[in-house]
Amino acid sequence: MKAMKASIRIAVTALALGLTVSAPSYARQDEASRLDQKMSGLYQAGKYAAALPLAQQSLAIREKALGPHHAEVAFSLNNLATIYYNQGRYAEAEPLYKRSLTIHEEARSPNHAEIASLLNNLGELYRTQERYADAEPLLKRSLAIREKLDPDSPDIADVLNNLAALYDNQGRYAEAEPLFKRSLAVTEKAHGPNHPDIAILLNNLADLYGNQGRYDEAEPLLKRSLALAEKTLNLPNLGQSLNNLAGLYLNQDRYAEAEPLLKRSLAVFEKGLGPNHPDVNNLAALYKAQGRYADAEPLSERSVAIRAKAGSVGSGPR
Repeated sequence: MKAMKASIRIAVTALALGLTVSAPSYARQDEASRLDQKMSGLYQAGKYAAALPLAQQSLAIREKALGPHHAEVAFSLNNLATIYYNQGRYAEAEPLYKRSLTIHEEARSPNHAEIASLLNNLGELYRTQERYADAEPLLKRSLAIREKLDPDSPDIADVLNNLAALYDNQGRYAEAEPLFKRSLAVTEKAHGPNHPDIAILLNNLADLYGNQGRYDEAEPLLKRSLALAEKTLNLPNLGQSLNNLAGLYLNQDRYAEAEPLLKRSLAVFEKGLGPNHPDVNNLAALYKAQGRYADAEPLSERSVAIRAKAGSVGSGPR
């Protein structure tokens, strides 16, 4: 069972809207801001395909109006990269994150919040690709900046979660658990128990327990996560919650309970993320476990092809 994808917010667009711009570019900037607002709403709903062209247009407008090294261009680069990341288009996301980080590092102090955000996002991209040696120093640096700025800020939750997930992936469970729990506590305190991000964090803590065979502790967390995802109607969160509860059942040979969840998860992913996302499903694993190799083979081949195209070496939904 793999941990659920961490939430990387597009909150930076709100900062971009508040910056002062020169008069000749005002009309174009206003249009870019309108695109950002619409894009952010689509993104938060998990409608990445619809958000993508708006992010591309916003970036093009800002690059033309402000030049390639402006801070607002860096915000737009991050937003576009984040959409690519959530679509599984990792090879396209990486250079955008790197370019955005370079712009911020040249313009800001080394402990600025935006630098922490970019380090977190790039580190999470590398974690997703199992490039752990590349990911860990970036995530640790991001956490150090957040701790210095405000250790109780809700902004620290994402990097706590991503660093914990890195440790979870490496089997460093004793290091991962307190980070997951702290991330969950910070988010619940800041946003309440029903915020969409709670579903993600519950999934990740449950993944940690599942990887240690602590299934009785994992199951109630996954069921709570699924209930939250059903309530918020965020398609990626719903798809992952279905998938991860099914993964728990699969690990316990509870195949009859797992199969309908995996089939529904596949349908949700395809609706929300399209048919070519690398985190499509674990249905092939279920069929293999049952000896249904003829059913499993086309799904496995499809997964391999999608991952090769995306530049991901991961083994399943996070």
